[in-house]
Amino acid sequence: MARDMDEFWVFGYGSLMWNPGFAYEERLTARAFGFRRSLCVWSHVHRGTPEKPGLVLGLDRGGSCRGVAFRVSGEDREDVLDYLRRRELVTNVYKERMLPVSLGDGRQAKAVGYIVDRRHVQYAGALGMEDAAEIVRKSTGQSGPNDAYVFNTLEHLKQMGIRDLWLEGVGSSVASRLQAAV
Repeated sequence: MARDMDEFWVFGYGSLMWNPGFAYEERLTARAFGFRRSLCVWSHVHRGTPEKPGLVLGLDRGGSCRGVAFRVSGEDREDVLDYLRRRELVTNVYKERMLPVSLGDGRQAKAVGYIVDRRHVQYAGALGMEDAAEIVRKSTGQSGPNDAYVFNTLEHLKQMGIRDLWLEGVGSSVASRLQAAV
């Protein structure tokens, strides 16, 4: 089988970028079109509670998203898919899709990615920057404060040379509000 027929790519836009949890043969920056990174998923466990939900990232409709694509060997495809489904589809707030992506070296590929299900109860919708910042600032879950999740994401995006102006705005607003409270 020709190499391009056996290629399997995974697109990451959040924690999957720096913590994939699976073996891969190649890692490149990539862009998915038609979707954007967004704090649009209510977190009732890891970054919030049912009474005071936090926000985590989802890949939502509109725009484009810079992230990372991982090329996985064909022989590892099923194991990686099983792992990703256990990781990403726990509450079914995400849908598994094959996304067209532009790789950092100019190639085009199809990559498995996880987009938010807008009909799911955990879908928060398109929140304004200030509203999102207020939720993030006040929420904490089993994995810690919601603001730590946002700051960690922004730090990793910066290290990878990826700018997300909206998320940076949320982070700046959270940081300003935290400093004002001191």
